[in-house]
Amino acid sequence: MPFIAVPSPLRPLAALMAGIVLGTPALGSPALGADEPAADAQLNAVTVRSRHRIEKLQDVPLSISVIQGSELDRLGAVGIDDLTRRAANVSWNLGNQRTSSIAIRGIGKIGQTEAQDPSVGIIVDGVSYAYNALTSSFDFVDIDTIEVTRGPQGTLLGKNASVGNLIFTTKRPSFTPTADFTLSFRERDGLFATGAIGGPIVDGLLAWRGTFSVNKGAGDIKNAYNRDISYTNTDRASGRVQFLLTPSPDFKARFAFDLQPRAGETTNGRSLPRADAPTTWSNGQAITTLSNEQRLLRRWFSSNTGYSVDDYRNYLSSDAVRGLVTGSAGATADLQWQLGQHTLTSITAYKTYHFDAVNDEGSPFDVYRNAGGFWNDYRQATQEFRLSSPAGGLVDYQGGLYFIGVDNQVDYRRWWGNDAGAWFATNAQYGRLDADGAGRDLLRNSLANLKASYNSPTGVQDIRNKSAAIFGQANWHFSDAFTLTTGARLTREDRRNTGRSEITSNGSAPELNPSIVNGVLLGGFDSYLNTGAARWVRNGIVVAADTPGAVLVAAGTSAAPTVALTTDTRDAALVASAQAAADTAAKKYFNTASWSALTDAQKRQLADAQAIRKTNLGVLFASTEAERFKKTQPALVLSPSWKLNPNVTTYASYQHGEKAGIAQFVNGVSALVKPEKTDSLELGIKSSLLNRTLILNADVFYTRIRDYQQSVRTVDAYTTALSSETIYTTATGNVPEVEVKGLEVDGVYAGIRNLQLRFSGAYNLAEYKRFPNAAQPVENGYPSAAPYRDLSGRPLAGAPKWSFNVGADWRVPVGGDKEIFTSANAAYSSRYYSDVLLSEYSVVKASTLVDASIGFGTRNKSFQASLIVKNLFDDNTPRAITSTTVTPAVPRSIGVQFTAKL
Repeated sequence: MPFIAVPSPLRPLAALMAGIVLGTPALGSPALGADEPAADAQLNAVTVRSRHRIEKLQDVPLSISVIQGSELDRLGAVGIDDLTRRAANVSWNLGNQRTSSIAIRGIGKIGQTEAQDPSVGIIVDGVSYAYNALTSSFDFVDIDTIEVTRGPQGTLLGKNASVGNLIFTTKRPSFTPTADFTLSFRERDGLFATGAIGGPIVDGLLAWRGTFSVNKGAGDIKNAYNRDISYTNTDRASGRVQFLLTPSPDFKARFAFDLQPRAGETTNGRSLPRADAPTTWSNGQAITTLSNEQRLLRRWFSSNTGYSVDDYRNYLSSDAVRGLVTGSAGATADLQWQLGQHTLTSITAYKTYHFDAVNDEGSPFDVYRNAGGFWNDYRQATQEFRLSSPAGGLVDYQGGLYFIGVDNQVDYRRWWGNDAGAWFATNAQYGRLDADGAGRDLLRNSLANLKASYNSPTGVQDIRNKSAAIFGQANWHFSDAFTLTTGARLTREDRRNTGRSEITSNGSAPELNPSIVNGVLLGGFDSYLNTGAARWVRNGIVVAADTPGAVLVAAGTSAAPTVALTTDTRDAALVASAQAAADTAAKKYFNTASWSALTDAQKRQLADAQAIRKTNLGVLFASTEAERFKKTQPALVLSPSWKLNPNVTTYASYQHGEKAGIAQFVNGVSALVKPEKTDSLELGIKSSLLNRTLILNADVFYTRIRDYQQSVRTVDAYTTALSSETIYTTATGNVPEVEVKGLEVDGVYAGIRNLQLRFSGAYNLAEYKRFPNAAQPVENGYPSAAPYRDLSGRPLAGAPKWSFNVGADWRVPVGGDKEIFTSANAAYSSRYYSDVLLSEYSVVKASTLVDASIGFGTRNKSFQASLIVKNLFDDNTPRAITSTTVTPAVPRSIGVQFTAKL
């Protein structure tokens, strides 16, 4: 029975800990076997497991939505984007497999660093995932239910989450033999197939269930450079095997193993130039920033290449892009002992994830061979112990211990090609270098074949996070009508991060390296020409200080003042090395005996080439340990509920939760981010009306977040130390205060024969209460603009004010045991900003997406055939938009699906 139901009070928790009773059922693992009591036909009998025991949704004082797996099956919904369109006030923030994220009540836009916890927790079969990418790369198949809980979570189980959880429960092994199959074909060579087979191995002792799926297909946009590459293709295969062991009535165990082999999908690069790109800044001045279209007009790219600006505007054509490779594996041991009337649960799990991106700048030229590629190996190990009392009596409770260890190794890489120098040169640099053969050699060699683990945004990082917690929750039943839920959690967070940024290959011209950057010796020299800055000179070689105590050696001439240098204040060996590098460059590019034989124009060309190289390399730094985040953080829940009559329950709740701080670097300098603190209040009602044919739930909520973790404008300590003024950069930091308030409604109606309607909606006002240090949007890029702006009172990115979805399921019996059925889901979202800078050019307009199906089959579902249409009305609202690019919507797709149950 498809159903999405919402509000109910916050998650009740609390109880016995250090002499105080704390604890109650919780988010995550359901009973281990599939042989559980089935819900009856009445809508108010829909059950949930959000509190670790099977309960009627209407009895749980928690704001929660439930999505039944059967509804997802009927519309072929398997991706996380499909799932979030079926619950109130839940949205999917578009990105690639690593950068996408889930938001609840407008909170959850992904941050800028791998070391950051997600705001929305993900729990799959009782196991918390501490990394967003673990959900965005995979299909969810063989699902029993998906539950959405809102507000700070953590006093019931697993990893704490600051704004809510998505809880996935898959179908479990059973001693009843089963075999379910799905095969579907869709446009663009799409194929989707699943199989779920299981039953007893040793009757009454050991059962199993195996689930396998394959999802393949081309994307709707072809790469003109290589038409076998399409955006966004699908290439996923996965398997999950579970075993249920029941050696005695008092003990049972479930062992699960899952694997998704590595495969590539071209997610990045699905964008086209914006036709109405602005030509002036917000102050009316003409935009002077060098655009890709202006670059393509340079002789280097326009002469006899067969590629034009019109091609760039109208087609995707990338020479180096390839699919983003992802893969995952995991194992879980879920053990349950019945100790008298109490249940002791142990969940041990291990999960790995791999991500590898090779990106391109979006042209067929050899600019990037890897434009900001990202390599990522993630591992987490978790252990949870939980003791639960029986339900009922004066108090029922749950308490437990939780541990998670994360090792996340990431490497942000760049690899430049032969055309990179001509692409990234300023107009002045390009004009001087393209003037003759030697200059063109320098233009090419300035970046050709250079490789680096690049400091923007991360370089190489070894992130090690440990979290240990004690938690509990108690439900105090003071009467049949009144229950008070209390809960608490203490989490000890320990976050460490070791990073570095380095050149991994000098490419075609090691002699063009700087001599030293940020204390990292690079073996080159430095030309400082016409800078107007004072220079230190020894033996005709220019010596300058890049950072305090660091030595840079350069050759050149300038009108800048010269300061004499005594031999004992600089490293003579470094000076000699720099002189040799300068002489090598002079010989290689101009065939002169030494640097001193060059003309000023030739020295200027060498300086231009070095400037292109140094600008693109950015800040390098040796292996460094970031400031460690180590703190004990609380979570609290207080939630009374009143059952006004058997069909109406009201509740109130207060929830407090915290998200750990972040150990990170900004240009090689440690920049610790403070922890995020969330307080949430909620009033709700759950009702069963019209002779229990209408479930109607609603809540109003208010959430205040202090030190919200997001991209902010902050002082660049490294660059400021080199300058006479304060320099700012954009990095992950803290917004002083965010406020979210609104109304949510969720329900289902089944008062019309053969028809069931599901609906949910939300009014959500998510805004920055205080945000004085936001980065400027692109339209404020003019030189005289302030380094930051105040966004206090403005909405959060990715947070529509209005949203709703409506689902319908209609079945008509025909011919005895046969039926005709149709299903539909419509999801509406009002306008919102698609980037965190709140650029006026990033507004995504209001849109409605409709999926529908119609089919015929047997009433016992032994065989069914369906026609499924995704995006029925071909809504073309962009998925994301900037001042220069548009990410197109995925167009309508039609397919046929066959299901069989043996």
